[in-house]
Amino acid sequence: MQARYIVLCVLALSLGACSKFVDLSPISDATTENAYQSASDAEAALIGAYDAFQQEYYVWDNINFTDVVSDNYYAGGDNPEIFQMDLLTYTPVNSRLFNAWSQLYTGIARVNIILEKVPGITDPKLDVNNRKEQILGEAFFLRAYHYYQLVKTFGGVPLVLEPATSSDPGETNKPRATDAEVYAQIIKDLEFALTRLPDTYSDDASVNKARATKGAVNALLAKVYAQKSDRDYNKVLEYCNAVTSSPAGYQLINYNFLFDGNHYNNDESIMEIQYTGGAEANYGPQLLLPPSVSGDTWRKFVTPSQDLVKAFDSEKDVIRKNASILFENVSWTDEYWAIGGGSVPFAYKWKSANGWASTNRQYLFRLGDIILLKAEALNALGRTPEAATELNKVRARVNLPGTTATTKDAMQLAIEKERRLELAQEGQRWDDLRRYNRAETVMNGLNEIDLRNNQRVDYKMTKEKELMPIPQQERDRNKQLSQNQGYN
Repeated sequence: MQARYIVLCVLALSLGACSKFVDLSPISDATTENAYQSASDAEAALIGAYDAFQQEYYVWDNINFTDVVSDNYYAGGDNPEIFQMDLLTYTPVNSRLFNAWSQLYTGIARVNIILEKVPGITDPKLDVNNRKEQILGEAFFLRAYHYYQLVKTFGGVPLVLEPATSSDPGETNKPRATDAEVYAQIIKDLEFALTRLPDTYSDDASVNKARATKGAVNALLAKVYAQKSDRDYNKVLEYCNAVTSSPAGYQLINYNFLFDGNHYNNDESIMEIQYTGGAEANYGPQLLLPPSVSGDTWRKFVTPSQDLVKAFDSEKDVIRKNASILFENVSWTDEYWAIGGGSVPFAYKWKSANGWASTNRQYLFRLGDIILLKAEALNALGRTPEAATELNKVRARVNLPGTTATTKDAMQLAIEKERRLELAQEGQRWDDLRRYNRAETVMNGLNEIDLRNNQRVDYKMTKEKELMPIPQQERDRNKQLSQNQGYN
């Protein structure tokens, strides 16, 4: 897919204060020196790098890998490989794993070309407003973001930091780095980006929310320091505070506005994928939305679980439930909700399918997530009353009373549940369960009944299943790749 990210004229092409926008075609696989000679070449290469966000992993497989594998959603649909995600029976030959691996490394390869080529471009237009350094900062952010997806999904992965110069397996096949080494590289890339990126590029939110900014870097740093095994909650708090106090002015908005399709690039958004329709549309909503919205009659994917619906109801969380889930009568059998047809819930944070060409989108980062991560950090640091203050900001905006949790342990569970309800269908749940060391307890404690046989589903969750297996197709190509424990 050709990316056509809107690029601010003052940043890309002009010496003046131009506020118009231009479309540039991406350079995604340049192989010759003369492909990187001008400012326009650099901008086109960067657009090609951002285009990775329109690959299937970022369209909806990130939801399969984080929400469907968790207690939030069933697979729905009819894809055996997604059923494996749902039932925690995924194997190294699951092609969705290889596709995700390949797409993420393709994104990294595009960035590596930018980091090699752009420093040598002498076009004076890149000196305007320090644009060359900004491009490099954006590129380092993108590489860090892709590696973050890889390391939290697979654990340690090969660190590829330069463009390949030959097809010789001796050069291209690298062993796995440790997860600590991958996280260290992510942090290094983000620290480089933080010193080169602005809080905002202009007064236009469609630019500020589309591109890497200081806010996006600080948000990712907070997540990285929380997610890595030797987590540092002082650092998490530092970077969360940098987001909440940003000159960009992020603030919580009406929860319904986040997902109604009419208020994207809002004040709560830190960064989001800019689906604008046409060639730059999102096909994901067509896969999830019910017949009344999609116009289809086939069974849809990513079905909200009985346990998720009960979690909303237990809190009397009407606003977020209605923004996240839509019930509708269907003719097909759903093994958890209705045999032979009946009322079935649908994932509803996307509202419009538009014939496979939706402008609905995912948030890469938004403030509600960061406020709850800040609450988590404060609680972990023994500052539980302050954690309650942050948690209650998120609850108050959906008309819920303040938390009743007063102890550190109770507060952690309250924050975990709040994140579940706040961020359902946003690709966070599996990361949260792993971070809290609760994946086994939660998954093995579920009471999900398969209505076809009236038997409780046994997820047989183990510590090893917290990570996905390294794709066998990649291991066949690269004999230096070891497999994750628990997989053949």
